[in-house]
Amino acid sequence: MNTFRDFLEQKIKLTENEWTFFTSGLVRQEFPSKKIILKKGETEKYISFIEKGSVRFFVPNDESELTFAFIFENDLVCAYDSFLTQTPCQYAAETLTPTVIWRFSYDTLQKLYSELPVSNIIGRIASEEIYLKKAKRELSFLLDSAEERYLRIFTERPNLLKEIPLKYIASYIGISPQALSRIRKRIT
Repeated sequence: MNTFRDFLEQKIKLTENEWTFFTSGLVRQEFPSKKIILKKGETEKYISFIEKGSVRFFVPNDESELTFAFIFENDLVCAYDSFLTQTPCQYAAETLTPTVIWRFSYDTLQKLYSELPVSNIIGRIASEEIYLKKAKRELSFLLDSAEERYLRIFTERPNLLKEIPLKYIASYIGISPQALSRIRKRIT
């Protein structure tokens, strides 16, 4: 839980009382790799912090899956659109590696917002973090080539190849596994 506090305190300092009250609603959960933690059609009930491991978001399909996000240690994970609206999600989430997360339920977070003023600031910070990642990915699709997207992933996340199957990486950068293979041959 200390990594979560460190993550938050990069943006806002909490007193011991605020931290104790804020974390009173946190629940720790462990998941094995390849565990679906949110199915398409379910409503996201949690906003979580990844202490260890990695998660991917994807659109399930009979023929193929479209991976559109990877979330790693020391970061927030949430199907945020579903969480905010409390409506069914159009995609799914699964762990890629054994994963440990700390979660707040939607109801717990609403209670914290009403009872602990600093939690509103934390909520805003979480929203901003999630939005900025989404905007960065969208701009990358508009401005960068597939090869540039591939190279950026490994600049930002050098251990990615060890954790994530290449078919997911290809889907994430918007190309076929064969095209990814050609890019990899070109740059090595």
